[in-house]
Amino acid sequence: MSEITVDIWTDVVCPWCYIGKRRFESALQRFEYRDSVAVTWRSFELDPDGPRDGKLTIPQCMQRDLGMSAEQAAAGMAMVTRLAAEVGLEYRLENAVPVNTFDVHRLIHFGEYRSLGEPVRERLLRGYTAEGAYLGDRRTLARLGSEAGLDTAEVEALLDGDRFGDAVRADEQRAARLGVTGVPSFSFNGGRAVSGALSVADILGRLRHAVLPAGA
Repeated sequence: MSEITVDIWTDVVCPWCYIGKRRFESALQRFEYRDSVAVTWRSFELDPDGPRDGKLTIPQCMQRDLGMSAEQAAAGMAMVTRLAAEVGLEYRLENAVPVNTFDVHRLIHFGEYRSLGEPVRERLLRGYTAEGAYLGDRRTLARLGSEAGLDTAEVEALLDGDRFGDAVRADEQRAARLGVTGVPSFSFNGGRAVSGALSVADILGRLRHAVLPAGA
């Protein structure tokens, strides 16, 4: 059968993206033609104009931006944490500080270039959601990249320059063309993207539909 392409836009500072990633992986394992699926993970900045040196945690941002009380924010985080646990993830979002992620995405693209995209992506996601890793600090990014298998000196050189910035912008431009406004977002065979941490059943259904001839 012909190849099925799946483009997935994510941002490391989006807690739903890690959940969406695990659900997609689970659906893919159940898909009869998984060996014919080509997955491309793409960059998306949740807050492209945001500071790279953020100070507030996710619950604090919820209180400031959404007008929630501390109790409401904590309840929201508890709900996301429960959903993460259902797919085997351990969240400690009370320690997570959102920052601008342009450099984070450049680092992931460098990981892909070194054939280490998946371990780099996983290390950054786990660092942010479970360990409170501050992704606005270049030393932290260098450490996480090194722990994922990248050369520390190469990561530091990357962060000191602008390499792979064009790749990040290309992903974001592609997202705009397909109507992506939030993450995670999925596009199957180049079709219009659908956003949200889709259920395993929903993703599996979309994969199976992608097998059908156009118009079917």
